[in-house]
Amino acid sequence: MLQSSRRFSLLQASLFSGAIATSAILPLFAPGWCRSVRAALQDSPKAIVDEVWQLVNREYVDGTFNKVNWQATRQSLLSKNYTSREQAYTAVQEALEKLGDPYTRFLDPKQFEALTNQTAGELSGVGIRMELNEDNHLTVVEAIENSPAFIAGIKAGDKILAIDGQKTQGLEVQDASKMIRGKAGTVVTLRIARQNKSHFDLKLTRVNIEVPTVRYTLKQEGKRRVGYISLREFSAHAADQMQRAIQDLNRQRVDSFVLDLRGNPGGLLHSSIEIARMWLETGSIVRTVDRAGETEDMAANHTSLTKRPLVVLVDGNSASASEILSGALQDNRRAVVVGSQTFGKALVQSVHSLSDGSGLAVTIAHYYTPKGTDISHKGITPDVKIELTSAQERELATNPTLIGTQSDPQYARAIAVLQTNTFAQFQQKLLPISTR
Repeated sequence: MLQSSRRFSLLQASLFSGAIATSAILPLFAPGWCRSVRAALQDSPKAIVDEVWQLVNREYVDGTFNKVNWQATRQSLLSKNYTSREQAYTAVQEALEKLGDPYTRFLDPKQFEALTNQTAGELSGVGIRMELNEDNHLTVVEAIENSPAFIAGIKAGDKILAIDGQKTQGLEVQDASKMIRGKAGTVVTLRIARQNKSHFDLKLTRVNIEVPTVRYTLKQEGKRRVGYISLREFSAHAADQMQRAIQDLNRQRVDSFVLDLRGNPGGLLHSSIEIARMWLETGSIVRTVDRAGETEDMAANHTSLTKRPLVVLVDGNSASASEILSGALQDNRRAVVVGSQTFGKALVQSVHSLSDGSGLAVTIAHYYTPKGTDISHKGITPDVKIELTSAQERELATNPTLIGTQSDPQYARAIAVLQTNTFAQFQQKLLPISTR
């Protein structure tokens, strides 16, 4: 028999920016299926075709399938003879496109592996971030703290000349990353060039590394001690990292926070709920509605970590799980939202692994903010709108160290909100200011 699929809940703007939320075993075949039909499909590319069809048939949020005759689609798919899995993949992709839903999509095995690796919030490697410098040399941007690379003394600015003896000249960053990553416990040798030092080789043992998605720092802005937290993605480890950040900044006696969700495309549903509860003591967080009209309400549970004033930064690339979090904080008047209009994705996907290692993302629900707002194709409107000019966007992209500083216009406006009466106007509706 074909293996059952694992199911994951997903909130994302881009298909490869979401994350695993829950797992469950789901049967692939309806009860009436006979063994002969199962056997006939077992070793055929049609097996994947029918797995996909059945999952969409069972879960898709629109019971009319966007007015597509889904039964006729099945007959058409299974009437074809596929000489390869690639042909079956193409047929499935074409069938899904008819639904008119860009988030219900098929992933080939490589795409599915990339998605699950990314959204798990960890990878097997040596812990370095790289880029191509102006001379097209593979250069270390950062060695992740406590990683093999960090412990071995690899520094930002080091050039990687070879990986296991293969020269890196002409390699793209993505290709080099694939060569460096591998099974935990295995060894990779990097040839390093460092300024004022002869080239040298380092043998590094790969390990499983938790990828940091939360970065934070204490900033002294005038008389204010501001805890600046940047959240890049709602990965499997994001909630734990956020908790550590808030608690550490509390210990440093910050008097306010700026939470930066700009460029965050989304991720785990449960991660967004957990993080919202760190900021909200009471109140609704989000409501989801499935195709049967069944609703599920998620709410705060008296576990907030701080009640200090909070400003949330958003932009057009803040999507899905980012919009759940910012919408919850805005509707409950827990935070002032500053920036530009968000992306506008109010759909939830489940992601299934299929029997050949490929995957399927299926839209299963619609979500609404605590006030019942449908943000689809509209996004969340900031309380304080400030758009970046093209020149400002280029400057921040070219000099990322300026992000979260007074040279960053949206961050500067967030600090102004905290320092002026603008914030006091919202403060009357915010939770009492105190720190646990």
